[in-house]
Amino acid sequence: MSENKTRPCAGDVATYLAAVEPARRREDALRLDAIFRDATGWQPVLWGGSILGYGQYHYAYDSGREGDFLATGFAPRKSNLVVYIMPGYADFGPILARLGKHRLGKSCLYLNRLSDVDENVLAELIRAGLDDLGRRWPIAPS
Repeated sequence: MSENKTRPCAGDVATYLAAVEPARRREDALRLDAIFRDATGWQPVLWGGSILGYGQYHYAYDSGREGDFLATGFAPRKSNLVVYIMPGYADFGPILARLGKHRLGKSCLYLNRLSDVDENVLAELIRAGLDDLGRRWPIAPS
């Protein structure tokens, strides 16, 4: 079996965040980091060179595939902020309905800008995603 391409790396989080462009995206990334730290109580670790991960879990599927992945986190991409908060098991519809402007992927949330969403609802969603994930796999803090 192949290993995950996205793994923790030795990059410095502060240096990475300071280099995010454009400036508005960097400001959003710094604020998101604060929201995630507050919601999780964990320090971020850089995953794959461009994702800030908070906590991690080890999964093992019936197929035999297993590995480690970040429990929650985000990536400040040029086109969107990509938020990794939904393990894809629970229905977060009621929370998402209160969040604000967003798009959904399979297990991620796309935000154009942080000002488009309610930060308190985002923190609630982060915690709900972790609670849901923790019912399936043990989560280790980062």
